[in-house]
Amino acid sequence: MMASPILRAENISKTYTIGERSAVILDDISLTLDTGAFTVLSGSSGSGKTTLLTILSGLDKPSRGNVWLDDQEITGLDENGLAPLRNRLIGFVFQAFHLVPSLTSLENVMFPAELNRDRRARDKAAELLNRVGLWERRHNRPEQLSGGEKQRVAICRALINKPQLVFADEPTGNLDSENSRDVVELLVELQREYSTTLLMATHSREIADSADRILQLHDGRMVQGDSRP
Repeated sequence: MMASPILRAENISKTYTIGERSAVILDDISLTLDTGAFTVLSGSSGSGKTTLLTILSGLDKPSRGNVWLDDQEITGLDENGLAPLRNRLIGFVFQAFHLVPSLTSLENVMFPAELNRDRRARDKAAELLNRVGLWERRHNRPEQLSGGEKQRVAICRALINKPQLVFADEPTGNLDSENSRDVVELLVELQREYSTTLLMATHSREIADSADRILQLHDGRMVQGDSRP
């Protein structure tokens, strides 16, 4: 029997209005994420995956609906309330890496832990970089790393605070097939090792096949949600 959901969303809709025109990006989506599970959010480009991730993580607000994270309703919180909650409970892995260009690999990984005033930030970052085979690249800045190395640094950064929930938005989108496989295997391996809940947006069927559950988006609506035995 699964533990209680780490995240719950009810009736999420998102509409953008430009002048007199309105575009519905998400339409009445409800879902739960089970603690410790690997869930894939699948759908073609433009289906609303990124918008849904930003709302579920508190980076954006829905036009309608509510999100609960660890039984706390977050859609009504302002940025002062959201920022510490995100840093404590959530990790992010993005397609475009979003590493700080002026920081080394080690410093990029340390950054979220330093925001938490964690005195072991450097030690934890070192352990993670060793874990993913990048200790020798600890002094390199992002411009000196390959795409696969950047994403491994980003994964370490996402996990340093041992978050309860990790959002990964097309994490292999800028990688070749070999690096894509390596990154996904590493992310899932660390997710299981850390007992973290993982929600990954991807259009890759191969990645989806390795998930515990698939949520399918089409034109902003949830059309399928299946669990694997």
